Amino acid sequence: MSKILPVAGATKGSRCPKTVLTADGGALAVTDNASGHSVRVTPAGLYHYAYDQRALGRFAQRAVGRKPTPYSVQGLAVLDADGLVLLDLPGDWHAPHLKDFARRAGIPLTSAHNKPSGQVRAVLAGRAPGWQRVRGLSRPSLTRWRRTMAVCAGVVGLGVMAYLASIWLWAAWRGVAAIGRVLLDIVDVKWLAVGFSPVLLIIRPVAAKIHRWRVKQGSIVGPPDGPYLVGKYPRKFQIIQRNELIADLRLGVDPGEVFSLLLYRYEDLAGLVVLDRMEHVLHHLPGPWPPNDVDRFAKRHDLLLIVDRISHEEYLTLIKKARTATP
Repeated sequence: MSKILPVAGATKGSRCPKTVLTADGGALAVTDNASGHSVRVTPAGLYHYAYDQRALGRFAQRAVGRKPTPYSVQGLAVLDADGLVLLDLPGDWHAPHLKDFARRAGIPLTSAHNKPSGQVRAVLAGRAPGWQRVRGLSRPSLTRWRRTMAVCAGVVGLGVMAYLASIWLWAAWRGVAAIGRVLLDIVDVKWLAVGFSPVLLIIRPVAAKIHRWRVKQGSIVGPPDGPYLVGKYPRKFQIIQRNELIADLRLGVDPGEVFSLLLYRYEDLAGLVVLDRMEHVLHHLPGPWPPNDVDRFAKRHDLLLIVDRISHEEYLTLIKKARTATP
């Protein structure tokens, strides 16, 4: 029997997951020591991945005054015989330790650290029935207390900002805010950022209400934090996640342009697939999507919508054809 643990979090500076991976024969036991949850699977392979993302959403950039910076997301996926993901285990798994673990367990290991990020995301979006993501992290405590403190900090920040502006010391506020953001990076209490950028106190709830209204109008579809689809003039089709643009396509009938949407179900899985007229898979978005919202969006943007329960073979074909995805 062999055992391995991650050495750091999935992203730089994040908490290290309390995930334990144990091999016994050809079986793997995954234990989440943070929640006590455990699962046992018989994998066909391990997929050691890393892909690039960007930090800070557009609203936060404007309020905090910082540009988005790319960062890497790391983890380990447990694959079945079809190459579908049984388990997603975010975290930094030390490559030499992982190679030794896989060798002793007799499980093939694929390293995807040098592969294009779009290709890695497409693989991770190919979920197997019963798919699980084991984070190995406890939920943040005192959530309500933190929310209350963030609101109070925002109110105080607004008051201080207004006072300094009234006595023509706007530059002083900018200095205070800059120092505050440095301190937040050091002590890692990002939930108090609203205290040094109090405009977030107003922007966030207003933006959420506008988002819900736009969903009802059919101009966008998906949750506020994403991923969500948005159609823009003239004939633009975008996919947004955490207020960051992750796909910028065009609506139309030419190859590579968005022509139709496939809302699928396969066993206990669901998802949305973006297709061109030749049925090339432009983007795969696994997860539940409200059919009525998707229908309004498709009608507003003159897209063909297909709702279908697909077979195992059809699902595998979609996964293999996907150019990129949002796992």
